Amino acid sequence: MTSTDKQPRMMATRVFDVPLEPMSLPTKGRIYDLSSGWWPGMPVADAHPPFQVQTFRSPQGMRAESLFPYSGLNEANYSFISEVVTTTTHAGTHIDALCHITDGEDDCWHGGYSAKEYLGDAGALRDDATTLAPIVTRGVMLDIPAALGVTELAPSQPIGETELRTACVRQGLTLRSGDAVLIRTGFMQHWPDPERMNSAAQPGLSIDGARWLQSIGPVVIGADNTSIEVSPSIVPGEPQPVHRFLIRQSGIPLVEWVYLEDLASDDVSEFLFACSPLPIRGATGSLVRPLAIV
Repeated sequence: MTSTDKQPRMMATRVFDVPLEPMSLPTKGRIYDLSSGWWPGMPVADAHPPFQVQTFRSPQGMRAESLFPYSGLNEANYSFISEVVTTTTHAGTHIDALCHITDGEDDCWHGGYSAKEYLGDAGALRDDATTLAPIVTRGVMLDIPAALGVTELAPSQPIGETELRTACVRQGLTLRSGDAVLIRTGFMQHWPDPERMNSAAQPGLSIDGARWLQSIGPVVIGADNTSIEVSPSIVPGEPQPVHRFLIRQSGIPLVEWVYLEDLASDDVSEFLFACSPLPIRGATGSLVRPLAIV
């Protein structure tokens, strides 16, 4: 590594190539919003700070302080309102950047960059949210509860290769390299119930299922639960083995808290998937509003 690796960066590029074949998937002209929405008091994973919105400028406040636009001629009584949003980039529907997960004695993330050397006071100096390209590709939604004949999976029920394959067969899907794979557990049926959302026992992807998906080569994997993977972990000594394998070792970003209930209700399995992360320098992820276009 050189000192230039730690210098402030512009975005690597503003022009991206995307596969053209998925562009032909939409035939109905319908968009499904797969995001959670964001508001003060919304459920957020216990490890992260709460989402807050606070008014910063108001007509009354600026009038009282004689601030612009009240400091000069203003016959129209023109004004504006602005706010401060305080949040983690891991609130609600979000994508994890590759600097999000570390392991080992040197706290290294994907690519071998150590937090001891590449984490500054203004965030990660490598593989931050600015390196997350917009995603426009074929999306597939694997409805695991429907494949197993239930309305939702049980707490701490793992989703392995067998369950993923069963869903593919039921839905007539063949996963392809470059797909955005979204996994439905049924967990978001209860959104935004804080007690349900903060449950420590959640169904999710197992390391077996993660390895099978990784072998196919998706550009991103998402799910409708807090951390994509089954919790508590069923791998001894590994708090989040799926995160460590997919993000840290394989370089595959993850999208969490994806709302898939409308797709499931309408029996939509394949679509054009669009997701554009915010290129915030130093951030370990980004709030996103994924879209499924059919």
